[in-house]
Amino acid sequence: MIGDPYLGNREAITLPRPWVKWSYEPARAEDVPEAFMRAYAEALQPPTGPVYLSIPMDDWKRPLSDFTRVRTVSDRVAPDTGRLRTFADRISASRRPALVFGPEVDRAGGWDVAVALAEKLRAAVYGAPLLDRASFPEDHPLFGGPLGMSVKTIGDRLTGHDLVIVIGAEVFRYYPYVPGPYLPEGTELLQITGNPGVAAAARVGDSLLGDPRTAIELLLDMVAEGSARTAPEPMPRPRELPQAPNTPLTPPEVYAALSRVRPADAVIVNESTSTMAQQIEWLPTIRTGSFFATASGGIGWGTPAAVGVALGDRDRGIARPVVGLIGDGSFQYSVQALYTAAQQNLPIVYVVMRNQEYSILKSFAVLEETPGVPGLDLPGLDIASVARGFGCRAVDVETTEELEREFRTALTAGTTTVIVVATQPQKAML
Repeated sequence: MIGDPYLGNREAITLPRPWVKWSYEPARAEDVPEAFMRAYAEALQPPTGPVYLSIPMDDWKRPLSDFTRVRTVSDRVAPDTGRLRTFADRISASRRPALVFGPEVDRAGGWDVAVALAEKLRAAVYGAPLLDRASFPEDHPLFGGPLGMSVKTIGDRLTGHDLVIVIGAEVFRYYPYVPGPYLPEGTELLQITGNPGVAAAARVGDSLLGDPRTAIELLLDMVAEGSARTAPEPMPRPRELPQAPNTPLTPPEVYAALSRVRPADAVIVNESTSTMAQQIEWLPTIRTGSFFATASGGIGWGTPAAVGVALGDRDRGIARPVVGLIGDGSFQYSVQALYTAAQQNLPIVYVVMRNQEYSILKSFAVLEETPGVPGLDLPGLDIASVARGFGCRAVDVETTEELEREFRTALTAGTTTVIVVATQPQKAML
């Protein structure tokens, strides 16, 4: 490395450091096995995430002497029961509590106990902002919809609640910047999370560290019944569609069609960012482990993520279709993932909404008072031909009847299908 060889990694552990939990290069070949053990422990401990190990090429050639220090680590942290009981007392005394369940709950296997807690408290439940996994059935009478993304929107939605209990989520994940009070006047907040960084970063409220599922299970025995509380109003679901179909279709028309043909066990991977509110309305998540979205905001995540979910299902012996809801802009960033999907005959149905623009970026441009930003229109893309070139079955559709027919066909095609549906641009709800 002293001579700066071609393709040499000059600062191996620096390059990935902002994006991983731990980045390391063993100083000696003898340390490689132990480095693997630490990397494994770091990756599994909450918050789980990727780590990076740089192994010099010549280390791989060194013979390994007996290495016996194989070890295991716990991946759950039990909450402080004394502090949890204090939280429970405050929850029991609340007149109109609100629950916000974040991705940590579903990741910890806490879907069912989250439902039980909400029903015992008779509390309104909101989806955490910009959630990457759903942790509560979005068709449940207590579900009040997503909180929103900005300080002002979230503060407005929580008006009228005297206590907000955030479990397994940040307080809060904001974007874009629209100023306002962090909590409405007279509202208090409690947070339970397994992530110390998330607890430290909360701008308001009192935090408790602990595994979300364990904490909810304990809370169920500690909190009082909320039968005296007035049940919250169900989330309004207008679900209005035009009497005559639009040309091109609107996103609600697409989601309404998919709701009629989606199998009950299907998993959704969503990167149609500008239409996520319509997806919750028409295509709600109703089962644990069946919804995934990006946790970081990076464009191009959804196409390969659907491949990852399908491969993970196959590895676990689970047979269910994966539905990738992707915008035509996002689809371009990692389109080569289609090759893996086709080569592996993965049961993925990509539904690409072709509105010929980056709608989410245009919405942000208007919000930031910079309309007319160049480069956000996407005319002339032949996505179906590109998908066929990678080995997928691909079709273009224009009507809901065509969409439903092709979706049903895709479910039994035995390979990956890309359905491209022309849609009208949708202004994002920011």
